[in-house]
Amino acid sequence: MPVVVDIDVMMARRKMSVGELAERIGITPTNLAVLKNGRAKAVRFTTLDALCEVLECQPGDLLRWEP
Repeated sequence: MPVVVDIDVMMARRKMSVGELAERIGITPTNLAVLKNGRAKAVRFTTLDALCEVLECQPGDLLRWEP
């Protein structure tokens, strides 16, 4: 997949666990793992907004395109 998800990178920088991040953004740890591992087909803007708010980052810090 050409879109690479770097949520795990930002989580490591913030020293945050999957469980803690999932709780703070309001989704299940399982759904966060699907998104984090690049297996999701889509992401809601509300989820992306929550991720950026909690991780204090920009959408480009979480998603990037590789040919």
